[in-house]
Amino acid sequence: MKIIKRAYKFRIYPTLEQISFFAKSFGCVRKVYNLMLDDRKKAYEEYKSTGIKTKYPTPAKYKEEYPYLKEVDSLALANAQLNLEKAYKNFLKNKDFGFPKYKCKSNPVQSYTTNNQNTIYIKDGYIKLPKLKSLVKIKLHRKIKGIIKSVTISKNSINHYFASILCEEEIEELAKTNKNIGIDLGIKEFVTMSDCTKVENLKLSKEYEKKLKREQRKLSRRCKFAKGSDKKLSDSRNYQKQKKKVAKIHNKIRNKRKDFINKLSTKVINNHDIICIEDLNIKGMLKNHKLAKSMSDVSWREFVRQLEYKANWYGRKIIKVPTFYPSSKTCSSCGNIKATLKLSERIYHCECCGLEIDRDYNASINILRKSLEILKEEKVS
Repeated sequence: MKIIKRAYKFRIYPTLEQISFFAKSFGCVRKVYNLMLDDRKKAYEEYKSTGIKTKYPTPAKYKEEYPYLKEVDSLALANAQLNLEKAYKNFLKNKDFGFPKYKCKSNPVQSYTTNNQNTIYIKDGYIKLPKLKSLVKIKLHRKIKGIIKSVTISKNSINHYFASILCEEEIEELAKTNKNIGIDLGIKEFVTMSDCTKVENLKLSKEYEKKLKREQRKLSRRCKFAKGSDKKLSDSRNYQKQKKKVAKIHNKIRNKRKDFINKLSTKVINNHDIICIEDLNIKGMLKNHKLAKSMSDVSWREFVRQLEYKANWYGRKIIKVPTFYPSSKTCSSCGNIKATLKLSERIYHCECCGLEIDRDYNASINILRKSLEILKEEKVS
């Protein structure tokens, strides 16, 4: 048995009074985060010039100047401080992360986290949250296991509210299948596996491209019309309606992609003991402007992330071959490496042994073979 932390995300249906409380909580968390970020910016500038580190105030100190902060959950404000500290430490360790940015009120996605375990519980399709007298209706589409550790309340771009419940639970490792698999990630086929399995890419951006373009043009026209009549965009009902239509399309694309990746990663984990994949430099690959849009659409990074944490949960092993290993150029039969291989060449033809094979299938076999070699070297060392 293994103890893990699993998040369950459910749709909630708050009343108008509860929506008002959530809006206040989002605003207070955002306010405290931005105030603390101001202090860190000043302290960072002083540290660069003087080398003296200063202590940062806690959210409690801001309550004297801003009394309305007392009306929301104090642990939500404390979590905002923890989030900022994490972002700030990441920046100090690696400047590539960039200095933490201010939270914006106009951002359609808002959230806050509370971990007051004594006051959080679920009963008869309702959830109890700190500082809220009334219970919030929740749609429980699956059973929650384990102990509730924290809850994150969020609002998305189409004004749907969600509760992400983090639970600590015991989980059993999956039974051994005695099967290993090599996976080659691609654009046309999302994955090509060493057992001849191919999974087509959904191509969601292409599917919704015309519809999205049409709705975005309408949004642009309504934006110009509102500005021409000296109206604020927030006061233009037609603009807000159209903005919601565009957000709904993006939300549908995101949900379809998430569902596809979740199901595929679970299937791979359930059926194999060792999963072998490429250690892709996705950030570098996205610099290719001809393929950047297609690469972003397939979400390789999210697929690999899900494979990694599910493998950790269920006792599977993920092995990554080095970034510059020539999996596509190497012959899976004789080991000959081609000097050049164009992207348009979909069939791999070996000049030494005469092997003709699908290039992605050939790559997946090489990935599996190389990964098992790496595993053997690790055991020996």
